[in-house]
This record gives sequence, C-alpha cells and structure tokens, in this order.
Amino acid sequence: MLNFSDLLPYTDQFLKGLLTTVELTLYSTLLGLILGAVLAIARQYGSSLLASVVSVYVELIRNTPFIVQLFFIFFGLPSIGVMLSPWQAGMIAMVINLAAYSTEIIRAGLGTTPKGQWEAAKVLGLSFKQTLLRVVMVPAVEKIYPALTSQCIIVMLGSAVLSQISVPDLTYAANLVQSRNFRSFESYLITAGLYLLLAILMRKAFNMIGRRVFSYRVTK
Repeated sequence: MLNFSDLLPYTDQFLKGLLTTVELTLYSTLLGLILGAVLAIARQYGSSLLASVVSVYVELIRNTPFIVQLFFIFFGLPSIGVMLSPWQAGMIAMVINLAAYSTEIIRAGLGTTPKGQWEAAKVLGLSFKQTLLRVVMVPAVEKIYPALTSQCIIVMLGSAVLSQISVPDLTYAANLVQSRNFRSFESYLITAGLYLLLAILMRKAFNMIGRRVFSYRVTK
C-alpha cells in the first residue's frame, strides 16, 4: 500500500535536490547554447580546418554515451592533474553535451538562409558580423527553435545520471530517501513527477522567450 507520509520528513532533501537540478540546468543551458552557437558559426562559415575540428568534436560527443563523458571528466581528468568537484564535472559534462547537439541544430538553421539575404546585406554595406547578427541569426534560430527547446529539455532529464558521481541533484535525493525508508515506489514516483514538472515549465519558459524574441513576425 502506498504511504507518502513517510516521505514528509525528507521534504528538504527533495527540495535541495530539485534546486540543484534547476541550477545545473540554468547554467548548462545558457553556456551550452552560447557555445553551440559559436561552434555552429565556426563550422558553417569558418575555415576548412576549423570546421573539421568542430565536426570531430560534434561527432565524438553525439556518438558516445553521456554517462561515459561524465565519468571521463570526473574520474579520468584527475589522472592528468585536473581535479573537479562533482558539481563542476556535472555542469561541464552537460554544457559539452548540449553544445554538441545544439551546434548541429543551429548549423541546420544557418544553412537555410537564402544566398540573396547575404548579397542584399553586402549591397547595403553590412559587415559579416552585422549580417550574421542582424539578418541571419534570428530567422535561422526561429526555424530550429522547437528542436533546440526539446534538446535542452533532454539534457535536463539526462542530468539524472549526475547522481552517479554524487552530485546532490533530484535523483540523488530520491536514492538517498529510498535507502533510508525503503519507500522506493513513492520516492521515484515523486521524483518522476518533479522531472515532468520541470520539463513542462522549461517548455513554457522557452515558448515565452520565443514569443518575445520572434515578435518581429507579428504584423498587427
């Protein structure tokens, strides 16, 4: 029989885990998207050497498990003298993972820009940077915005594996609670509900930001 009352003494544990997950998500989303945008531009418009380097990075991250990347950062880097806390290693892993996927998503948006827009901007005397920021980037991101939103949510959900290196996130809290009161079903049910709530709130937040950023489409 379900008994959620046994979880009440551990409310603080769940709230601390939830806060840690939210914090990691905010930092990794912001940094991952910025890095992804820079790498997408480098791969789309940079030299062949730079594009090749970015391509290797993207393929390496996209074709290896996230948990292996996490273990490499946390357990592997100390062997060459790079010591990181669980929180730092977890955030870096999330940033690197999101950046790789967002690089390809953003590059796909940049690739849809008509050549005529570049030519028109050149005629108007705009520099490459001005054309990219004022003419190309916003319409390109608008086209791939739903995919970018989904990828950010996927990375947030994937953060559950950070508990494997003792990051005190939401999953870590659930593991701790169920090990003390043996209410595994209730603990993980609550945890699943909180992850679902986070995913819904993230999508709503992205939609709200999108309406603001792409409001130039409104004609009335």
